[in-house]
Amino acid sequence: MADSSPKASGAFRTIGELSRDTGIAQHILRYWETRFPELRPVTRAGNRRYYRPADVALVRRIDALLNTEGYTVRGAQQLIASECATVQQHMTSKMSLTAIRDALAKALAND
Repeated sequence: MADSSPKASGAFRTIGELSRDTGIAQHILRYWETRFPELRPVTRAGNRRYYRPADVALVRRIDALLNTEGYTVRGAQQLIASECATVQQHMTSKMSLTAIRDALAKALAND
């Protein structure tokens, strides 16, 4: 008997599940994968796509940009690339600060 309860928020989604959840046709999701390099679901045997929670959030962001905020595909590409670059910079800074903190803690412990 199939379980009709919704999946956990951290569960992977198939393209069909994502399409049902968002109302975006599967062929549109596949098209967006070709236009947005940041959207890369995990693929398994037979090229079956599994969307991670981050992929689902990105699909919702792309949908909002294109269908609510009126961005063109090109404009949405540029904005998302910019946002991803900013996040990457913050992550790099955070990792650097963590490394410095750990080195200082180690130096103080050796004192």
